[in-house]
Amino acid sequence: MPETLVGWDIGGAHAKACLVQGGQVRDVAQWPCALWQGQRHLDEVLALARRRWPQAWERGAGHVATMTGEMVDLFESREQGVSRLAAQLAEALGPTLRLYAGAQGWVAPHDAARQWPHIASANWCASSELLAALRSDAVLVDIGSTTTDLIAVRDGRVAARGRSDAQRLASGELVYQGVVRTPLCALAQRVPFAGESVNVMNEWFATSADVYRLTGELDPAHDQQPSADQQPKDRAATRQRLARMIGRDAHEGSDADWLTLASWWRNAQLHEIRGQLERVIGVAELPPDAPLVSAGCGDFLVAELARALGRRHERLAGDVLPLDGATAPGLRGWAQVCAPAVAVAWLAWATRPNGARS
Repeated sequence: MPETLVGWDIGGAHAKACLVQGGQVRDVAQWPCALWQGQRHLDEVLALARRRWPQAWERGAGHVATMTGEMVDLFESREQGVSRLAAQLAEALGPTLRLYAGAQGWVAPHDAARQWPHIASANWCASSELLAALRSDAVLVDIGSTTTDLIAVRDGRVAARGRSDAQRLASGELVYQGVVRTPLCALAQRVPFAGESVNVMNEWFATSADVYRLTGELDPAHDQQPSADQQPKDRAATRQRLARMIGRDAHEGSDADWLTLASWWRNAQLHEIRGQLERVIGVAELPPDAPLVSAGCGDFLVAELARALGRRHERLAGDVLPLDGATAPGLRGWAQVCAPAVAVAWLAWATRPNGARS
């Protein structure tokens, strides 16, 4: 196993990476990457990563990657997306690159076209496999910028009912909501305001990031996507975006009114995630002492979910995966946000040629 290893998670809106040296997580980073606008955005991220971690491009360094970016509408099909991303990564990262393919193990880029169904959108599987290696019974609750993964671990095995995105949408293990990019019109069709119930405009006027900016829960460092109207992310501009959702301007309500509306949307999203989570827990027949293990930039919601369900809450980075020797400022927080990148790096490092775990 190389002394230096980088785990990658190539999404449609962000690229995430984890640097491991000598078996220790040394750095974790996320960059915005509007892949739907062209693969040049990924090239730009890879150049930034190379400047940040030049040692990861030295001879003998290793790279492993998982992806969800094949889903963007830049590609004619998911199969084409996997193949093109695999080729792009291979060219940039070199001959050591291997792609994570779930139960199929590690796949060389030249074999990506044949193995594409196992490579496509497998990042949730990597995080779940890591969790299953460290906890016998648990449920992963990874609330990201765009989506939420709800994956049960039972008796030390990943107990997911679905494998593909389509299957996981059917099972409730994939909830297409997150705390940054979700349009607010997807969360509710009517909302309360000024003592009455009002319809919501089905326009991309505001996103979930606006909600969590006003509630103060979204870390500004994790708020990397442009606002819906390309305007600033301060509180005044955020209130104006919320007001547009119900056909108003911000001056037509007080600051408290807009915070109340944001809190209502927050609770609507939390209610949806809780319902799907209860479904996943019930199907897996998880015991009462199985904790909720949080990850993602929306992990701040999981403590409340755990209290509501009467379960323990643990964080994947720091509680489940100790991250011994991690001293970089904010590293544990970024490891939470970039859990799949950390997971593929850990799986690659921990799985020796003889199959033993370190």
